[in-house]
Amino acid sequence: MRGLWQIKREGAMRYGVVRALAGGVVMLGVSGLLGACGALGGDSGQVCTDTKKAFQQYVTQVRSVPAAEPAQWGQATQRLATRLDGLAKKTDDGALKKALQDEAGRLRSAAASVHAGDAAQLSAVLDGTPSRIGKACD
Repeated sequence: MRGLWQIKREGAMRYGVVRALAGGVVMLGVSGLLGACGALGGDSGQVCTDTKKAFQQYVTQVRSVPAAEPAQWGQATQRLATRLDGLAKKTDDGALKKALQDEAGRLRSAAASVHAGDAAQLSAVLDGTPSRIGKACD
C-alpha cells in the first residue's frame, strides 16, 4: 500500500512537469508555429494569423497560472482547442482546416491529462504543433 509521502511525491512530480512547461517548453513548442503563420493569402492567411494570436494568448495565459493549479492549465488548453475549432470553420483550405481540427482534438485530449496534473501529453502535443500547423500555413 502506498504511503502518504509517496502520493505527495507523485503529485509534486506532476506539478514539476507543469512547472517545466510554464518555464519555457510551451514557448519553445509554439515558436516555430509563430514564424510560419500568415504566409498564405486569402482566408487562409487570416486564419493562420489568428491561429498565431491564439497561441500567443495561450502562452500568456499559462505563464500566469501557478504550477500547483493544473485545473487552470486544463481549462486554458480546452479554450485553445475550442478556438482552433472555430478557426477551422473559417477557412476553405482543406489542409489547414484538417490541421486545425486535428490539433484541437490533440489539445482536448491533453487538457484532460493536464487537468489531472500530468503535463507530459500537453508537452508532446505542443512540441509537434509547429510542424503540423506551420506546414499547413506555409
